[in-house]
Amino acid sequence: MNIREFEEYIRIHLISLQQDSEEMQKQMGFIDDLDSDEYKDLELEDVSTTGQMLACYHFLSVLEGNI
Repeated sequence: MNIREFEEYIRIHLISLQQDSEEMQKQMGFIDDLDSDEYKDLELEDVSTTGQMLACYHFLSVLEGNI
C-alpha cells in the first residue's frame, strides 16, 4: 500500500466512523435512563469512536502537510 492508498483508506474509514457515531448518538437519544448499562455501553463506544476519528483527522493532517 502506498501513501496515497493509505490516505484514501483513512478517509473512507473516517466516513465509516462518523456514520457509526451518528447511529450511536441516535440510539442514545432513545434511552431515558442515562444510568442504564445500555446507555453507558453506547456512551463508552461513542467516546472510543470519537478518539478513533481524532486519530484519523491527525493522520490526514500529517499526510496533507498541515502540521
